[in-house]
Amino acid sequence: MAWSILLLVLGCVVLGAVLQRVSGMGMGLVSAPTLSLVLGPVAGVTLSNVAAVTAALVLTVVLRRDIDWRRFRGVAPLLLVGSVVGALVVRTADTAVLDTVLGTTVLVAIAAALGLQRHLNATGRLPALTSGALAGFMNTTAGVAGPAMTVYAVASRWDHRSFAATLQPVFLMANGASIITKALAGATPPADLVPWGAWVVAVAAVPVGIGAGTVLARRVSLRAARTVALTVAMAGGVVALVRGVLGLVS
Repeated sequence: MAWSILLLVLGCVVLGAVLQRVSGMGMGLVSAPTLSLVLGPVAGVTLSNVAAVTAALVLTVVLRRDIDWRRFRGVAPLLLVGSVVGALVVRTADTAVLDTVLGTTVLVAIAAALGLQRHLNATGRLPALTSGALAGFMNTTAGVAGPAMTVYAVASRWDHRSFAATLQPVFLMANGASIITKALAGATPPADLVPWGAWVVAVAAVPVGIGAGTVLARRVSLRAARTVALTVAMAGGVVALVRGVLGLVS
């Protein structure tokens, strides 16, 4: 087992957990692309899903008082549908094309939502269901559900404290569904592809990052945290787009 791999897993999961505690998201953005480069796209995203489940479970408990369960119930129904479709796509589609399309879509959607923020007021079940389906699909295929939820948060003018807290059960459900649907669809990595120590380190690193993030969150304003969340979401789109373009030209 290469120590360099374990240290890389430790570093990216701790950083992802810090970002997720401060802004509500970040685990998928940091861990999924990094681990995909080292372990391959299927193994990397799956390991990222496991770390994200752990982080979301811990933060759901920590932030439970701020969770808007009504909004969660509006988003949740199509999370599973999006995950199932994503698992089927992972098994059959060209990942480079998929990353390019997803990255472009995320960046355009965020830019449009920010540009039209004063004129948008996404209310009702349809915007919530749509964002849930996209979050489930993107989480299974690319390891990032946050950007889709961020577009909905901007369009619906969702208070950031409630948004960041409610993301945690969304991530818990999305990542759990991603792991299960990929297993059922036969899209999981072979058992010998990921060192067993990497799974242990990924799970153990989560509370370390959340602890550090909790200390940092006390010094960060809600406005700054929202800015971080938007930056993380846009960075997720850029990472997916660049990864897709590099895959197409290689």
